[in-house]
Amino acid sequence: MDRETRPPAARPVDAGVLHEVAYGAYHDPHSVLGAHVGDGAVTVRTVRHLADAVAVVTAHDVYEAHHEHDGVWVAVLPGTTVPDYRIRVTYGATTTTVDDPYRYLPTLGELDQHLITEGRHEELWNVLGAHVRRYPGELGDVTGVSFAVWAPNARAVRVVGDFNSWNGAGTAMRSLGGSGIWELFVPGIGAGERYKFEIGYRDGSWHQKADPMARYAEVPPATASVVTESSYTWSDDAWMTRRATTNPHTGPMSVYEVHAASWRPGLSYRELADELIEYVTTLGFTHVEFMPVAEHPFGGSWGYQVTGYYAPTSRLGTPDDFRHLVDRLHQAGIGVIVDWVPAHFPKDAWALARFDGTALYEDPDPLRGDHPDWGTHIFNFGRREVRNFLVANALYWLEEFHVDGLRVDAVASMLYLDYSRKPGEWRPNARGGRENLEAISFLQETTATAYKRVPGIVMIAEESTAWPGVTAETSRGGLGFGLKWNMGWMNDTLRYVAEEPINRRYHHGELTFSLVYAFSEQFVLPISHDEVVHGKGSLLSKMPGDYWQQLANVRALLSYQWAHPGKQLLFMGQEFAQGAEWDESRGLDWWHMDVPQHQGVARLVARLNEVYRAHPAMWSEDFSHRGFEWIESTDGDHNLISFVRRSADGEDLVVCIINFAGTPHEGFRTGLPHGGDWVEVLNSDDQSYGGSGVLNPSTLQAEEVSWNGRQHSVALRVPPLGAVWLVPAGR
Repeated sequence: MDRETRPPAARPVDAGVLHEVAYGAYHDPHSVLGAHVGDGAVTVRTVRHLADAVAVVTAHDVYEAHHEHDGVWVAVLPGTTVPDYRIRVTYGATTTTVDDPYRYLPTLGELDQHLITEGRHEELWNVLGAHVRRYPGELGDVTGVSFAVWAPNARAVRVVGDFNSWNGAGTAMRSLGGSGIWELFVPGIGAGERYKFEIGYRDGSWHQKADPMARYAEVPPATASVVTESSYTWSDDAWMTRRATTNPHTGPMSVYEVHAASWRPGLSYRELADELIEYVTTLGFTHVEFMPVAEHPFGGSWGYQVTGYYAPTSRLGTPDDFRHLVDRLHQAGIGVIVDWVPAHFPKDAWALARFDGTALYEDPDPLRGDHPDWGTHIFNFGRREVRNFLVANALYWLEEFHVDGLRVDAVASMLYLDYSRKPGEWRPNARGGRENLEAISFLQETTATAYKRVPGIVMIAEESTAWPGVTAETSRGGLGFGLKWNMGWMNDTLRYVAEEPINRRYHHGELTFSLVYAFSEQFVLPISHDEVVHGKGSLLSKMPGDYWQQLANVRALLSYQWAHPGKQLLFMGQEFAQGAEWDESRGLDWWHMDVPQHQGVARLVARLNEVYRAHPAMWSEDFSHRGFEWIESTDGDHNLISFVRRSADGEDLVVCIINFAGTPHEGFRTGLPHGGDWVEVLNSDDQSYGGSGVLNPSTLQAEEVSWNGRQHSVALRVPPLGAVWLVPAGR
């Protein structure tokens, strides 16, 4: 045969490279596999281990391939244009035709890669992870899944799953260079596929890892990621439109904290949408706050050790099921807050820890990268890509799931380099201080970005120290949160009510001290899950006295909490004064709701919320001294405090008197802001709440008797361990 008629030869490949490609160990498999034009022909290579025959099929011809090296087959097509083609593979008596992953261009563009490298990709979830994609073609439309993962120090990366029998030799991913991203489109698969990334470390070992950006996961203890595609249609347009133009910080916020898996054990997201909404609506809470719903391996962590930051836990259903729950809550007029845990993550080998064989997500400094209390890793907040992973995650929950706020867990542990560390166990920052400058910058970036992109949401800090400016704007050097949990109020108040009434006069300052700093930050008053677990007892069991007195103490405390400046949060079960402390393994003691006295506490909570929401005085000026005015703060002998709450416009007033003594005060004179008729809108001692019935007349007339430095006053019946709220008649 002369040279002019000799068939074109296959495009040559280095033998060593070909060997790595054969076993999915080459960093750039697309440079070898797939179709490549050269020397007047198209060379197509494919990895098909154990095949008996392989051919390349186009719309018009079939080109037989020959085995080249260890499962690599090659065929040569005439011409200089790559046609639409498929791979026909024969194993024994079985022949199948499949698409070729290596004929597709990267699914990440240069802009995406640039933004990821800069740590500025605010929609990271749209480009990394697993995404179902569809492409037209001459041989038919193609549906498949694009996979992309950040692993800059990996030697090679393969995607494995049920679709390839967990053997990644034929699905090696390509490195996209300096971005550290690895990418591959796998045709012929779709939603529901289980998968992991198989990371080749520099030492030659291989490790299967769950996708850090997975939006769905197997039900634990299984650990694979799952391809998902949302088909959900939202019906909360009215809520979302209103949210975008509403300031949640100056509105009513009464939060019911829920551990979704144990509120009523066994309920799915969709079942919760029915039962939880009816219950919360009856009680009148404005918001539900879910303890972390992101995927986590150990249920006993309550979600605070996260392995799947972008995946709602599959224990309760699919991501669309969670969307349904949020949607239904919105349609019922209830906001949704979710706990978010960027402070630390667990060391499970199949998850984020040493993801590409190096300290990638965690801080590489052992004095900064490990948490001494929780046995977890701490994120490397100074690394751009890690910050991007977390900032985008915050936006993901707010935008993709329409969540109305994030409560950021364990902020104090992020702010201080010496948090829970002894001398010698921490290293000062570049300025010689104990502040974690990178974490501070990260928190500021997160809050500023969230408020910028998603108007109407709220960012809440669980911060237990006196760090200044937690709720100050980032432009003024603050952390930029909208609200901060008032742990001081919680600790002081619970310590006060734990005392016998006869001793409370000696602890009166613990009851009133919170008003010294009440307006230094924008506060939430929390009685959270942390206060009713692990031997701390329930709210009821913290109270002194007999059964009646304990219940009365709970009613008085809740009345004080709702009246105090700041938003309020109450953990599930405490609204009906559950006797036992919370145990996530068995849920709540709902039988209490068959007991009249406990029903009464729930009725009181409903009434508190009703009056609270109806009176702007109770919420519109929560963060300024203009919204609060003491009437009596020093009457420790009577275990009693009284104050006025005022609305921002000054038009609405509520007078609150709370008696923490075990005896009633008859004819107790209290100063009032002005004269006229006043109405008792709440009395926690009402018999319908389980009280003794020490009530006041339906209308009270202020007298021109100077008291508490005021020109008008009224003589009241103040119930034992009870609260009285008064408003001007007609309000």
